Amino acid sequence: MIETLTSYFSYTFVKYALIAGVLIALCAALLGVSLVLKRYSMIGDGLSHVAFGAIAVATVCGAAPMTVALPITIVAAIILLGINSSKKIKGDAAIAMISVGALALGYLLLNIFSASSNVSGDVCTTLFGSTSILTLSQTDVILCLALTAVVILVFVLFYHKIFAVTFDENFASATGTNTKAYNIMIAVVTAVVIVLAMNLVGALLISALIIFPALSAMRIFKNFFSVIISSAIISVFCAVAGIFIAIIYSTPVGSTIVAADIAMFILCSLIGKITKRA
Repeated sequence: MIETLTSYFSYTFVKYALIAGVLIALCAALLGVSLVLKRYSMIGDGLSHVAFGAIAVATVCGAAPMTVALPITIVAAIILLGINSSKKIKGDAAIAMISVGALALGYLLLNIFSASSNVSGDVCTTLFGSTSILTLSQTDVILCLALTAVVILVFVLFYHKIFAVTFDENFASATGTNTKAYNIMIAVVTAVVIVLAMNLVGALLISALIIFPALSAMRIFKNFFSVIISSAIISVFCAVAGIFIAIIYSTPVGSTIVAADIAMFILCSLIGKITKRA
């Protein structure tokens, strides 16, 4: 097995996949804790479907998917946050409306206008990330590095504000914190992570990348900082393990990573129960 992995690492595309996978997993874990605690977990699911619709538009127009998907998903994140705080349309209904609408329109556009002879294969790859992570170019990796640096920088600089807005938005607002601005910032960062993760696990599995590491860490730790650090470690470990397993056994990368996250969640739940009894 070690010889097999060593031989695979001689290929550039494997190195690119590993770098991108680690960076995306790290960003998703940092953001996932706040989203889970704020009950915003399913926003990631809705935005991933918006990103799928944007990629469909880019494919039809012959444009670079990332350049189209990123701004559209960011705008959708801001709009979704505004709808989510509206009394006329509840948060879950807004997410469902945008999610299903974008997914349906994206698939419709691909079927009507796409010149590809394998529309079903293209859709399957976009939804489940089967081979996208193994076909990254150097430009994709550089863009991933830049966006990851921005996400980490934002999280480090505004850590205390994010902490306050996550746990008690009303109290943070009373102390003078512009909670709406920080919620929008979280939504924008979420959109960036969603677009990055499209290549790793696909549109339908992105929520798992955000939710499972955070929930796994919460099974063992209770301190906010400890949960964030352990969530990042768990997410990166599962991403690396999933990529290795997928390469060795020729399984779909996205699904394998999510399966590793599920196994880690079960393990952390058992550890949490044992330590609680002790």
